[in-house]
Amino acid sequence: MGRVVIVGAGIIGLAAARELRRSGADVLLLDRGQPGASASSGNAGWIVPSYSAPLPAPGLMRTSARWLLRHDSPLYLRPRLDRSALLWLARFAWACRPAPYATGLDALAQLNAHTMDLFDELRADGVTYEMHEDGLLFAGLTMAAVHDAAQGLQFLERFGYPRIDILNGHALRAIEPALSDNVAGGFHISNERHVRPETLTAGLCAWLIEHCVEVRTGLTVWSVRRNGQSGLTVETDAGAFNADQVLIAAGAWSGELLKASGVHLPVEAGKGYSVTWDAPTSQLRGPVDLIEAHVACTPFAGALRLAGTMELSGLNERLVPARVEAVRRAGRQYFRQPLDGAFEQVWVGVRPLLPDGLPAIGAVRGFENLFVATGHGMLGVTLAPATAVAIAGMMTRQESSASLVSFDPNRFSRHLRFHRR
Repeated sequence: MGRVVIVGAGIIGLAAARELRRSGADVLLLDRGQPGASASSGNAGWIVPSYSAPLPAPGLMRTSARWLLRHDSPLYLRPRLDRSALLWLARFAWACRPAPYATGLDALAQLNAHTMDLFDELRADGVTYEMHEDGLLFAGLTMAAVHDAAQGLQFLERFGYPRIDILNGHALRAIEPALSDNVAGGFHISNERHVRPETLTAGLCAWLIEHCVEVRTGLTVWSVRRNGQSGLTVETDAGAFNADQVLIAAGAWSGELLKASGVHLPVEAGKGYSVTWDAPTSQLRGPVDLIEAHVACTPFAGALRLAGTMELSGLNERLVPARVEAVRRAGRQYFRQPLDGAFEQVWVGVRPLLPDGLPAIGAVRGFENLFVATGHGMLGVTLAPATAVAIAGMMTRQESSASLVSFDPNRFSRHLRFHRR
């Protein structure tokens, strides 16, 4: 299949590079930073097929209206008089209807069908990383919030998950003693896992180097252009790289990069925050979803992480202290002891969001050799192995399953343009 250039060395680009290398491709991986940085490094690390749903959900715009303009809210929208941002928001609101949400749930469930097996295959193939199989605990301050959260996951029974049993606060604290008496109840999903995402990206990068994949970092990709009848050239500040095929997996920067090449993909940056403590003073038995706060709490080997919030403020990595404090405050609300540790690291990263809440996985219309894999939002870790298998299948065998139709990157525009030189 010749030379493949992948733009973006986050979790999606790294996983795709591995699948393509295993298929015999000569792979070059390009990134402006270090592999696994930005959104792939400081997230909660959850592997949650059960929690894989489009972000735009029925009722979201109504229930989150009180949050949108508050700097410390779970969902913050910075007002922008920008036509593309307003159009993105209108598309997002339109996607909050029941019909597209149900379609998205089914599409993500199909994509996730073999997720756990794929993570096991990574280990079997020599990718070293930290993974835990503790399930996922949901904790709420009110039983009303607990029942709403459980109702939103009822669809899981169609895919073989056991029925959700609601637990009172006493029963929940028997599972996780660190929870405070403020917690009214919750429930536990036993099938889920979590990884420390930095170890997963480092393990994938090490595998790639061991298997002769060239990884180039610290360069800026400007655009992709045609080169002759069938080739492509990736233009960077470090020179041009010719390729038989190109995969754009540049996360929140994918839209700007494609735009420079004449391709429209409405990627919005969804900023998230986390606080990680090494040698934590209080450790948890497993990951906990803090329902009302919309914050994820994840224990790792020798560390503890709180992660959350969604900030729509454009493509930037500015750290807003009020949003970090909102994450910390959630820990104080739900746990008996203040969360702290020997060393604290604050992180901010931007996650790629498309207005219908589904990733873009596939070929750019009219071109057999330009592909996209981005828009995974908060599901990058969960969906990375399955996305890699899907995109590698398209690129190596030119095959596309009917279950991937919902992820077609061309669904937002009937007319795509591409620069010729």
